[in-house]
Formats: sequence, C-alpha cells, structure tokens
Amino acid sequence: MKIVTWNINGIRARLGNFTHWLRESAPDIVCLQEIKSLDEQFPRAEIEALGYNVETHGQKGFNGVALLSKLPFDETKSGLAGDEEDVHARFVEGVVTLKQGVLRIACLYLPNGNPPETEKYPYKLKWMSRLLEYSKQRLKTEEPLVLAGDFNVIPAAQDVHNPAAWVNDALFRPATRESFQSLLGLGLTDALRAVTDAPGQYTFWDYQAGAWQKNWGLRIDHLLLSPQASDRLIDVGIDSYVRAWEKPSDHVPVWIDLDLETA
Repeated sequence: MKIVTWNINGIRARLGNFTHWLRESAPDIVCLQEIKSLDEQFPRAEIEALGYNVETHGQKGFNGVALLSKLPFDETKSGLAGDEEDVHARFVEGVVTLKQGVLRIACLYLPNGNPPETEKYPYKLKWMSRLLEYSKQRLKTEEPLVLAGDFNVIPAAQDVHNPAAWVNDALFRPATRESFQSLLGLGLTDALRAVTDAPGQYTFWDYQAGAWQKNWGLRIDHLLLSPQASDRLIDVGIDSYVRAWEKPSDHVPVWIDLDLETA
C-alpha cells in the first residue's frame, strides 16, 4: 500500500501537474496540504474520475487539507481536538478497512510559526501539544496509524542545507524540535529516517534565490508511523523530480510503501 503526503500549494493552480503525477504514481492514499480551496471549490470530479474517494477540510485562500483514497472511507473527521477557537483548516483523518483490521490516516498542516516573536509561534507550539495528545490517545488503540503532512519542522541539522542560517527560524528552534522529538518519544517512527541516515533528503525548496537549482532544501514533510504501521514499512521515497516541472509547488511528494493488504 502506497501512501503519499504532498503540500500542493494550491490545488487548482497545480491541478494539471497533480493529476499527471497521480496517474503516473498511482498511490493508494494521498494526503494533501495547503489546498487553498473551499470544499465546494475543490476539483473533486477530476480526482474522483481517477478512482479516488475524496475528503476535504477546506478554507478560502489558504490552509486546507484533503484525503484521497482508492479505498472507501469507513469514517472521517475534520479538525484537531484541544482548541475550539482554532478555525484554521489544518487536520483531517480517515479510516479504511484492510484485509486484516483497519488503517487510520491523519493528514496535517502544522502551523509555520514565523515570525517567532509574534503570537504565531506560541500557536505553533500549542498546536504541536494538541497533536501530541491526539497521538497519545490514538496509540492506545494499537492500530496502524500514519501521521502524514507538512509539519513545518526541520528535525535535525542534516535535514537542512545550511543549519546556521535557520537557528532562529520557527521551523528549527529548539522548542520546535523538542516537540517533534516528543512525538517520536511516544513510539512513533519517522519513516524516512527508519530507512536512511543520509543528509540532503529534502522535501521543500523555496521559490527564492534559486534554491531548487542550488539544492538549498529542507526536510519538513514527514510520515510518522505507529508501531503497528512501522512494522510493515517496506520503503520510503521522495519524488523530488516534480519540483523541476513548470509552475511547481515548493514542496514535493513523500511516500511510503507498507506491507498491508487492502480488503
């Protein structure tokens, strides 16, 4: 079973690229972030025509997440518990039935947090605390769980082209990285780091300063797996080639292959 996360940076602006990649890659489940679309404006018909069930949690102009699955959803839920006043569309989860048991996928777009001297950084840390609590509760069920998305977290120095340039950035601050490590401390596995320690495994290149051409990248898109999912991990990959396409997103797809049979 192939599961992908991709910050698409505007689904309608990238629809041609996205559907081309979807046909070529043929994943079972896709988690999209920054769809920048209301639910009713999401290009559902074009994606359903390629064989996917669609669940969106949209917002006008920014944020927004979507789950696409070849398998029907048994249940879906939008929004991350813990703050009723948070109206940002950043979280959607779905459950699908497998030949044995179920799989839960949570698609998330974690706040950026910059500039860190503003209220945006405390919001980021509070959101991460809510995600930690969600993960604690979900791990108690001992079901295969995948947290997939744009975490806006650079976990370690090897995950950024020039660590010194990012020391004061919200993505790389000590409190940010400690919060991410707390998730791993619960028993979640960073899928990519389970298969390689190599540096330069980037998922994002800024549009500015020729970052893509110079390979000045970051790894901020992650798939975190519960023990029941990580036990089934076969492979992980980054489709960095799509960053070279015309009018690309500044992020690229990251995928995992799990040894799970669909029902």
